[in-house]
Amino acid sequence: MKVKLLTTISFFSYQIGISQSEKLLHGKVVTGNTALKNVEVINKTALTSTRTNDSGEFAILVKPKDSLLFFSKEYFFKRLKITQENIEAKVLVVDMIIKPEELKEVVITKMPEIKLSSDKAYEQEKVDQYTIEKNASKPKTGVYDGTIENGMDLIRIGRMAIGLFVKEKEKVKEEAPKIEFKTLATTTCDQKFFIETLKLKPEEIALFLEFCDADPKSKTLLEHSNILTTMDFLYAKNEEFKKLKTEVQN
Repeated sequence: MKVKLLTTISFFSYQIGISQSEKLLHGKVVTGNTALKNVEVINKTALTSTRTNDSGEFAILVKPKDSLLFFSKEYFFKRLKITQENIEAKVLVVDMIIKPEELKEVVITKMPEIKLSSDKAYEQEKVDQYTIEKNASKPKTGVYDGTIENGMDLIRIGRMAIGLFVKEKEKVKEEAPKIEFKTLATTTCDQKFFIETLKLKPEEIALFLEFCDADPKSKTLLEHSNILTTMDFLYAKNEEFKKLKTEVQN
């Protein structure tokens, strides 16, 4: 009797151990009907990762309730909480949404103002024309007399060149606008993430991003942007945001 009891306990312990062990999950990442290659698949719970092949397929060890992240620069990242049904499925299909194409920034610079005195320019033009005509009328003797044919005022030309260089140095270019954290967050995460994952109302998203942007840590994330650290920051700020809303309502 004791032997049978021990055998039964061992059998159930083995079954429990098997059910809690990791299973190899097979999946495919697509966008519409197109397979996506080189998508990073991260098991955030187990701290393991892999990438999709040319056919968009991947395989990774998981357990129920593990969090999987799917990340590609051209697409909004996807977060999936693994269920037993996902593990039992033959192939898990993950559909990713492409990011809207961003226009390149255009830097507009101020053109230097050119101010000319019409009288002086006119008078100088007459002097130059007179010099050219005078030198052209001289007979050529073949002997150099120290003058320059069609002579020009080299000193004046030199001063004009120096003036152009000085004006070029004095030009002040308008700085390109710096990206804000809320811009980084909205281009990295789609609206579905804020509504379904963070449980925010659509009208609260803008206020929440302003709340995140006010945190000095958001400036550090802009300098060293990373999908995991950005996501962790949004989760943490969401908890603070919920507490703040509760305090205001009370």
